[in-house]
Amino acid sequence: MKSHTEYLWFSTKNKREYINITDEVERVVAASGIREGMVLVSAMHITAGVYVNDAEDGLIQDIDEWLERLAPFNPAYRHHRTGETNGDAHLKSLIIHHEVIVPVTDGKLDFGPWQQVYYAEFDGRRKKRVIIKVMGE
Repeated sequence: MKSHTEYLWFSTKNKREYINITDEVERVVAASGIREGMVLVSAMHITAGVYVNDAEDGLIQDIDEWLERLAPFNPAYRHHRTGETNGDAHLKSLIIHHEVIVPVTDGKLDFGPWQQVYYAEFDGRRKKRVIIKVMGE
């Protein structure tokens, strides 16, 4: 088995953003030369996440509003006693999760016709990264 690793860096303009990174993941899979295996895509920060979903209009706004209802900003979070004000970002990351694994078949991402890979930023405006690790033969 061989592996190939690359990193994506993000510095978002907004506190919360959702970025389609499917093309970048596909580029890394192609660069790896791996034909059969899997690719791990993982946010390397605890206030960000990675998920697979549709690129359909309105869905990102629906996801964002849903997450805000489940984990709203709240100045009373105990975490804020540390001087941070991003307690909700930690909770949103737990809901979305920090990583996905996608099968690679015949050198391509092997998922459904509408599935896309997204980076979800919940405490932006600073530099963060995602690891993409392709493993297989």
